[in-house]
Amino acid sequence: QVQLMESGGGLVQPGGSLRLSCAASGNMFGIYTMGWSRQAPGKQRDLVATFSRDGGVSYGDSVKGRFFISRDNPKNTVYLQMNSLKPEDPAVYYCQAIVFSSDSTSGTYWGQGTQVTVSS
Repeated sequence: QVQLMESGGGLVQPGGSLRLSCAASGNMFGIYTMGWSRQAPGKQRDLVATFSRDGGVSYGDSVKGRFFISRDNPKNTVYLQMNSLKPEDPAVYYCQAIVFSSDSTSGTYWGQGTQVTVSS
């Protein structure tokens, strides 16, 4: 079993910054992809930022230029630096990873989510 542990959510004023972290642990041989999605009440879950299998990075259109994803491979951890937070950014932010085992089977895992609130 694989666990994704998120941290770093909270309350921030408009224009402020937050950094989220997500650490993967458990029975895995490696990670194919790892990144972040978000879901606001009544809305679908949307991509925020992710590392793809070839190491490339993709961002959702609404966060380009404001949010930045980074990673620490030895720690199996990704970070999401969120700058210039806007009133439309509040949501539950979920970490997602596709990991593979020593027999090359793979699975998709989600974290429990961390709440980000933007309010003055």
